[in-house]
Amino acid sequence: MSAIGTLATLDMGPIPVVVLGLYMVMLIGLGVLGYLRSKTSEEDYYLAGRGQGVLVTALTIMATFFSSAAMMGIPGLIYKDGTAFLFFVLNLPVSGAIIYLLGSRIRRIGQARGYVTPADMLADYYGGSAVLRLLVALVGFLYVIPYIVMQIKAGGYLAQRLFPDAGGLIVMGHEYGAFEVGTIVLSVLTMLYVLIGGMRSVAWTDVIQGLLLLSGMLLAGLATVMAMGGVRSYFEALQQLPPEARSMPGVSGAWSPWKLLTICIFASLATMIQPGQWMRYYAAKSTKTLQRSALIFALVLPGCFLFGVMVVGLGARVLYPPAMVDGILLPHAMIGSSAGEFDQVVVAMLQQHVPLLLGVGIGTIAVSVILVSVMAASMSTADSNLHALSAVLTRDVYDRFLRPQASERERAWFGRIVIVVATLFSLWLVGLGESNAGFQPLALIASLMFVAIGFSCQLLPLALDCLFVRRGTKAGAIWGMISGILVVFLFTPFPTLLLGSEVTSTWTGITGQLGRLFDIGFCGLVVNATVFALVSRFTTPPPAEHIAAFARDADPR
Repeated sequence: MSAIGTLATLDMGPIPVVVLGLYMVMLIGLGVLGYLRSKTSEEDYYLAGRGQGVLVTALTIMATFFSSAAMMGIPGLIYKDGTAFLFFVLNLPVSGAIIYLLGSRIRRIGQARGYVTPADMLADYYGGSAVLRLLVALVGFLYVIPYIVMQIKAGGYLAQRLFPDAGGLIVMGHEYGAFEVGTIVLSVLTMLYVLIGGMRSVAWTDVIQGLLLLSGMLLAGLATVMAMGGVRSYFEALQQLPPEARSMPGVSGAWSPWKLLTICIFASLATMIQPGQWMRYYAAKSTKTLQRSALIFALVLPGCFLFGVMVVGLGARVLYPPAMVDGILLPHAMIGSSAGEFDQVVVAMLQQHVPLLLGVGIGTIAVSVILVSVMAASMSTADSNLHALSAVLTRDVYDRFLRPQASERERAWFGRIVIVVATLFSLWLVGLGESNAGFQPLALIASLMFVAIGFSCQLLPLALDCLFVRRGTKAGAIWGMISGILVVFLFTPFPTLLLGSEVTSTWTGITGQLGRLFDIGFCGLVVNATVFALVSRFTTPPPAEHIAAFARDADPR
């Protein structure tokens, strides 16, 4: 048997169970500690008292940013398409600059005016519009649910890899395999510590998860390079890749320069103004804290991305090249067995090569810890998004429109109910995608990431206007948001699922062509900004004294 075959069937014994158990106990412990340290106020539950320091702020922003898409989805794209996706690394310093420039202003005005959610700021600037508040809440929902779904999927993939020989678990006559058990465990555990401790627990667990994540990425890159004989051998091997894997637009033809450029710029902007990150700006102790965190983000993550994501994805393509079967590109058997399993490349590389680098005993422990770090990437994003969705639906919908007279205790319980329902709904969507092979909206983790970011991008014109330009109007903001959301929705498979291919064939052809040229969030943003500017040109802006007061609170002094 070859070395590869031996590694692929390596029996990891009880070590993964022990490591995973310790990790779970630690997370629940941090949740309880966060609860004990918390106060009874809504602001403390959602923003941890606005007192987070540099280390916690930097790591919680990084952990929220680097989700299962970064550790599983993007390496899968690199493995599938080659070096074309290298330019995605530009996304990271751009994101750091956004934290520094936009985040510091968002934090400053949030502190001055007691904002908790994105809609608090945007609706307040545009005259307290109820419609606009609901639209911003809708964007938050449309961003959060796909992101939670892809984190849960990652938990299922990890369970399959950690426990490949585990038998099914039968409960009430229904058999649950490793994938199903993994998704349930990740969902329930994440839900529990968010429910218990709120933002404080989320931030503290993100610190641990962020450190695990960064360490795991670096070790994965090191193991890949060593498996290929060292740095020189690694780059010599890359030169032997097929020409289409070493150039744009990649093997699939999906990554044109314009599409990558729009992703790097506008996906960066969208990712850093999504509800979970926006609330982290409010929670920072000071503007200087946030700016220092931005510098750490911009310096640390690009190196980890290049070494822990690009190196692994390209190395896997050399060692285990995908193959075209009946016109469909499939991963190597060591990576996966279907077109939807490119996402598992990092996990497969870790299992097959870290024991060779460190020895079977230490290597097995290291693999278990690193695979837990991949789970940490999923949980650190899922917890932030569950927490943010709770805040959005509680403050922007329940408190404002359904029960304005609700006590703070009642709102807290509603927020916890949101967390439970959102977790169960996302878990149901994952199960639907796994049981229905034709339900393509949930096929790949990276696809979910781009859909979620596309919706979040529609907050950008409003954020830039109220923080810098200040020439828009309430009507312009509302119609711009509606237009942008609809355009992004047309790029997803859902219109075809709802209306049928005969009805949607015309615009599917148009959106398909545009989607090959540009990021879908950028396409929605262009329409959004155009409508916003045109409608604002012919409608009444907020009062001048209101704009001036807002500027005083937001601008650096």
